[in-house]
Amino acid sequence: MTEAAGRRASPLSPIPAVLIAVVSVQGGAALAKGLFPAVGATGAAGLRLVLASVMLLAFFRPPVTRYTRAQWAAIIPYGLALGVMNLTYYLAIARIPLGLAVTLEFVGPFALAVVGSRKALDFVWVLFAATGIVLITPWTARPGGLDPLGVVLALAAGACWAVYILVGGRLSRLVPEGQGVAVGMVVATLVVLPFSLVGGHLERLTPALFAASVGVALLSSALPYTLEMMALGKLSSRTFGILMSLEPGVATVAGWVFLHEQLTPLQWLAVALVSVASAGATLTAKRPPPPVEV
Repeated sequence: MTEAAGRRASPLSPIPAVLIAVVSVQGGAALAKGLFPAVGATGAAGLRLVLASVMLLAFFRPPVTRYTRAQWAAIIPYGLALGVMNLTYYLAIARIPLGLAVTLEFVGPFALAVVGSRKALDFVWVLFAATGIVLITPWTARPGGLDPLGVVLALAAGACWAVYILVGGRLSRLVPEGQGVAVGMVVATLVVLPFSLVGGHLERLTPALFAASVGVALLSSALPYTLEMMALGKLSSRTFGILMSLEPGVATVAGWVFLHEQLTPLQWLAVALVSVASAGATLTAKRPPPPVEV
């Protein structure tokens, strides 16, 4: 039986899979931020990845010893991007509101979505998104303003997000969907765990905090990354990036509902501009060609 024939058909079409992943990961992020006072941002990131790795390895049982050099060459960059993205994102949301962090992080996938485009409308969406980013960026230091380091960390997470989209597409074509996520999550854990052990407060972990960490791992990693990997094999990198750009609006609502994070009118406007850019780019995007069976 060939590798392609051995893959199970995804129960979801790619677009609903991405949308469910978006909601899941932001709900998990709100839950994770509640853990920061106890275990720190790096501790929460480490717990999330360790637990997600255990879940995914147990469920998908990847045949690690049988992977080829080409497969490992796809897995390792995916895991590195995933690990650094998680670490910088958690450090960012420890300093700035969840919705604003995701809006800034969005720069990576949005840039990937429109790069090389020659459509006039796409440049309009870029202008909308850029205006939103300008409104968020703390150009001057002022009491109660955004933490500049948090802004930089969110932008770094966005760069990793763009890399994740690119390498994830290649990985999904070389390794069965869930297996690629599981092994990539292990690589990500190895990247983040040293920071968690040094900078986290894992000795404060209680049964209640551990249970919450399991929920974070499920909502923020195990479920959404599996759904995303299913979608990456069927969508172009550009289309996937556009769909994922719904994250800012979802994250803002999650931060407001679950964390009681308040934004200024200009910050709400920034998120709205980015959301309009996302919706516009989605409407004007070309449909991807059907995937080629191999």
